Order: sequence, then C-alpha cells, then structure tokens
Amino acid sequence: MKLNLTLNDINDVFEKIRKEYKIYAPVKKEFKGTMSDTPSIRYDEVQNFNEIEFNEKSDFSAKEIILPITQVLFNFNENEYSEPTRSQEKILLFVRACDINGIRSLDLMYQNNGPKDKYYIQARERITFVLIGCEKSFRNCFCVSMGSNKTENYALGFKPAGDNVYLEVKDESFSKYFDTPTDNNFNFEMDFVSENNEVVNLPVIKDTKIVSELETWREYDSRCIGCGKCNFVCPTCSCFAMQDIYYKENENVGERRRVWASCQIEGYSDMAGGHSFRKKNGDKMRFKALHKVHDFKQRFGEHMCTGCGRCSDACPSYISFSATINKLDKAIKELK
Repeated sequence: MKLNLTLNDINDVFEKIRKEYKIYAPVKKEFKGTMSDTPSIRYDEVQNFNEIEFNEKSDFSAKEIILPITQVLFNFNENEYSEPTRSQEKILLFVRACDINGIRSLDLMYQNNGPKDKYYIQARERITFVLIGCEKSFRNCFCVSMGSNKTENYALGFKPAGDNVYLEVKDESFSKYFDTPTDNNFNFEMDFVSENNEVVNLPVIKDTKIVSELETWREYDSRCIGCGKCNFVCPTCSCFAMQDIYYKENENVGERRRVWASCQIEGYSDMAGGHSFRKKNGDKMRFKALHKVHDFKQRFGEHMCTGCGRCSDACPSYISFSATINKLDKAIKELK
C-alpha cells in the first residue's frame, strides 16, 4: 500500500503508533556539534514527524539504539547477582538503507557467530525498521561500491514531498494506523542512491600475510592519532570492553557494564605481561581495513563496511577510508 498524506495526517498517525511503539530517528541538535556553533545529527526519541532530519546524513549511526554505549549487564553483591529490568517496549527505527544493512552485519556478529548474545537479541527483537530514502548521495558515501545502497528489509517507507508525505506500507500489520480512503493508493518509488562521488575498488586478497607487510600501512603510523572516532560512528563496529563498577558505600556491591571499545585506541590489543599485537597505528588501520573488506566476508559471505562514509566524516586527521581501500587495492595489484 502506498499513500499520499499531509503532514497533519502523518502526525495523527504518529500519535496512534506511539501508543504501542517508541519512535527513534535522526534529530538535528543545534550547537551540539564538533564546534560550538555547529549542529550534531544523532538518534533520539521523537514525538512527531517534524522533528526528524531527512535531508542530511546523521553523524552517528542507529547502532547505539540496539547497542548502548554503556550497558549494565547485571548487578552483584557478596552472595548473588541479578539482571536489571529491561524495557520490553517496541521501537520504530527510522534508518537509511546503508544502516539497515549495517545492522544486518551486527546480527551476524551477535547472533550467528558462536553463542548468541542474549542482551543484543533482547534489544534487536524490539526493533522494526522504517526506511528513509536517499534521493542523493552524501559527502564521503560509497554505499554503491559496497552494495549496501538498497534494501527490502523495512516495514514502512517515508518520503517527504513539501507539505505532503509519500508513505509505503510493506508490513500490513501497520495498515490499522492509517484511516484513509481505499482510493488513496499513490504510485511512487522509494529513493535509493545509484551513484556516489566516491568509488571504491574492492581488493582481491589471497595472502593476508603479504598484505599485512605492505608499505602502504606505514602512512598511518603518523597520520592516524588513534582516537577511535571512526569506530564509534561506524554502524558495524561491534567491539566492547567489560567494566566492573564497585559502589563506594560497599566495595563488595556493584555492577558489570559492557562499554564500547575501539581497535584503534592504545591498549585495546594488550595482553597480560605487556604484550600487544598491534602497537603501531598503521597496523591498527590494517586490522580494521582488512576486517571491513576481507575477513568478515570470508566468514559471513558479505562485506562488513556499508560505505556510509561516517568514518571519513569524523576523522580529525582527514583520513578517507574509501581512499585507504583504493590504495590497498592498488598496492595489491602492483605486487603481481
């Protein structure tokens, strides 16, 4: 079912939906950006359609709705532990195609990679996707090269058109929210980007040992500062650390938290005895890059990187990940 509704109609629909769902979407937050006078676009709960930012790419992905930056797994004392009560409320999540595909990568990591992660599954089962179409490519995007520019995995699709909204209802269970005449069947297609300014040539890697010794990684020993911002804005980075927090009132009582971590920061790969697998920032960049465009695909059959370009947007050293992959591809071809 495809409808053409006014903004007032859509907000009425939001009121009905919010009785059963929380609605999360990208929201522009003024004066919350990197500089004091710049905005930040980040996911937050919204009350009506007008709050949603459709025209710009969000600075952070929707990952943090499913994987919180910090999450209490359980509380403990001297004798026992208990899990905190977790919300069971359903969530409608407004996302673009690349982020839907990115969450599919998280699904593979947390649900099809050994023992299932119950904390992730508890959050993931509450999520229903609402597609935000991409009429044009954004800065640093290369989703077409990664094949993540399209998806069919959504229940609703929204396309703002001036004072009206084009709406696609793919999941018939949502039809009950739309009190519209049966002749209001509007013909339109959701927008999917078919071309990016950035084009990536994906490398064919046959020998990871040879690739790991390429001189191209040494560029990032000095360029990368190891801040980890690229990992935190990425929709598919899934590394975390554990923290036990002890309360001041009683040092035997506390909570265990799961907290986002980054393979790019100092100390992440340290082991007992002071040994570290990757001390140079170039080696950390190699680890991340190969995981995104080689290792993950070897295991799951598809690339981890979605080409959203957020890592390039966020990098304070202006490192372009698409350029990194193209340099890798060129270096591998020169070996032949």
